[in-house]
Amino acid sequence: MNHRKLNKRREFSEQIRRKAVKEFRSGTYTAKELADLYHCSEQTIYNWIYKYSPGDSPQVNVVEMSESTDQKVKDLHDKIAQLERALGKKQIKVDFLEKMIDLAEDEYNLDVKKSSSSKRSSGSRRTDK
Repeated sequence: MNHRKLNKRREFSEQIRRKAVKEFRSGTYTAKELADLYHCSEQTIYNWIYKYSPGDSPQVNVVEMSESTDQKVKDLHDKIAQLERALGKKQIKVDFLEKMIDLAEDEYNLDVKKSSSSKRSSGSRRTDK
């Protein structure tokens, strides 16, 4: 015999639904907080918002950015700024080293930068005498 637990569907009065929408629209609660408060899904809250929001046409979609999403975006912007600063420092170092190489080549008449056509050294092979 199969004993499945039947899910009871909760019914909320129109007054409660309108109150929840008003609290959402005023910014008092997020959809997630309202869902936790009323023990229902966020989708239920969004359905109420869609149905009971005054003056909104059916084509208007309510989009809410959760605090964690806001924080992630802020963290990513901070990371981008940090990486741009690091890149700037590295570019300054590269420019400095290239200038030093140019000065050394001019001063000592050396070809510090190897051209691709120059012969490769034989390495540290032992030579017979």
